[in-house]
Amino acid sequence: MVTRPPAAYLADVRAFAEDIDRFLSGRTLNDFVEDSMLRAAVERKLQNIGEALVQLSRVSAALAQQVPRHRELIGMRNVLVHGYSGLNTEELWEAIRQNLPSLLEAAQRIAPSGDHSKT
Repeated sequence: MVTRPPAAYLADVRAFAEDIDRFLSGRTLNDFVEDSMLRAAVERKLQNIGEALVQLSRVSAALAQQVPRHRELIGMRNVLVHGYSGLNTEELWEAIRQNLPSLLEAAQRIAPSGDHSKT
């Protein structure tokens, strides 16, 4: 397995968070509940954020800790990937709406601008 530099994982987190922000722009809870494709896209990006943070934690735990709620994001990735029952769509919506702004702010502050390499 090839280890990527920490900045690459941070850039991924930033890009995935920006994708979620763009996907949900102008959308309502009802849109999120009713649109399975929207939900699937957002959930996939959340999985990607969690996996990027898992990998970042392995190469630089100190840097991962600068990402707000990084452990909760990794936990959310596990819930989404392993299909644990009990995922509540409305609670997921609220968690995203409450926490995405601080994640975006931190990712934009920490991640190098313009580096969105996802390879």
